[in-house]
Amino acid sequence: MMTEENVKKLLIQTKAILEGHFLLTSGLHSPLYVEKFNVLQHPEYTEMLCKELARRFADKHVQVVIGPMTGGILLAHEVGKALGTRAIFTERENGVMTLRRGFRIAPGERVLIVEDIVTTGGSVREVVDVVKQAAGEIVGVGLLVDRSGNKAEFGVPQQQVEALLHLTVPTYKPDMCPLCKDGVPITERGSHHLK
Repeated sequence: MMTEENVKKLLIQTKAILEGHFLLTSGLHSPLYVEKFNVLQHPEYTEMLCKELARRFADKHVQVVIGPMTGGILLAHEVGKALGTRAIFTERENGVMTLRRGFRIAPGERVLIVEDIVTTGGSVREVVDVVKQAAGEIVGVGLLVDRSGNKAEFGVPQQQVEALLHLTVPTYKPDMCPLCKDGVPITERGSHHLK
């Protein structure tokens, strides 16, 4: 069993949690950034984290695990492996989250949704919509990190949501950023900035 403290230590150790002065994709500034792929690039750590997510939903009779592309693919696969279920993923087609590649959810099929990092919950809500359109039964939402400060809404009861780590991360508009005022150099983060 992994505690939040164990998860946080692992993310810090693998540099998945970074401290500094970051320009987020949203345009806001933050002193903390979560780079999930710094931990997910290690299969043994990904397996360990996903086994913990699977453990938390072991009694829910999950039949399929689904996650949004990209990080959600890895999590769905590993959680599905741990639960002995199918693992599928959604992806955007013409800007709309959908099932492709022959993936299907049968009416009444018991579905666990997984996601890596949640800030607003938008991607998870889109997956919830996909599952509901297929008439699947959502039994839970499993998150690696909830960085929303418990503010993200997914359209499922809160007691069905499990996060391995909860972070409340301050963000600032550029003209209100204390890090800018202190002259701390800024780093842009996000997949299109990484080399």
